[in-house]
Amino acid sequence: DAQILAKLDPITGEAHILKDGKDVTPAGFGRIAAQTAKQVIMQKIRETEKEALIKEYSDLVGTIVQGTIFRIEDGIAILDLGKIHGILPPSEQVEIDEYRLGQKLKVLIKEARDSGRGPEVLVSRADPDFVIKLFEQEVPEILNGVVKIEAIAREAGSRTKMAVSSTDSRIDPVGSCVGQKGVRVQAVIQEIRGEKVDIVPFSENEAKFIAAALSPAKVTDVELNREEKIALVTVPEDQQSLAIGKDGQNARLANKLTKWRIDIKGVAGQYSADESSEKPVEKESIGPKGTSG
Repeated sequence: DAQILAKLDPITGEAHILKDGKDVTPAGFGRIAAQTAKQVIMQKIRETEKEALIKEYSDLVGTIVQGTIFRIEDGIAILDLGKIHGILPPSEQVEIDEYRLGQKLKVLIKEARDSGRGPEVLVSRADPDFVIKLFEQEVPEILNGVVKIEAIAREAGSRTKMAVSSTDSRIDPVGSCVGQKGVRVQAVIQEIRGEKVDIVPFSENEAKFIAAALSPAKVTDVELNREEKIALVTVPEDQQSLAIGKDGQNARLANKLTKWRIDIKGVAGQYSADESSEKPVEKESIGPKGTSG
């Protein structure tokens, strides 16, 4: 059997094929080998750069960045985020937003991924976390941990309800988020194009929290059915439409915020006494309301 060896000059990089000690290197072999090696190396470099970019932006998931729209296709806005493209699909857009070429936008990073066409990040303006991060930018007390956002419920483009607490009894969490003359909450509202924001005080007392969640309506009584997590709420007659809200939105957001099913007493279709006559119900006192921005 013939013995075939490859010989590589470490100084020049020149390669030779030896068969039984005889040089049988094909014409142009060195050039072809060099080109192949270069292609392999460049491919590895590109893959490493892609992985590093995805890792860099994966570490930024949950943060807000600013980008510029450079293309809109099939309803998808594509943003230049500097090193990478941001993809803002219709599901992450807000109806009241108007997107146009060259527009600068703040967006929340949701995911960094390899699309097959290269690395890209999925971004959002509709996610409730977008509102949380905007408040973090405007309210130092949230960043330093004194004020905590306990819960949030959002119908993007229309209304957000947010429950806040404070670790310092001297700090009013609602007031901190609203800011002097409303300057902090207005900065957030401006960024989300006029979407309404209700900021309410969180309470470990579930009845108080449910009452606050229905703000701006005034609640006179809350009865809790803990077994089925249903709250039966009493409001003055003139407050009923306010408690329910347009198309049921206020009650619906309060439900999402508190994780309790809220039935408003005296409102047709909201509550049936027959259904709960044998269920354990306890009454609790309720506290003050929150602030609407």
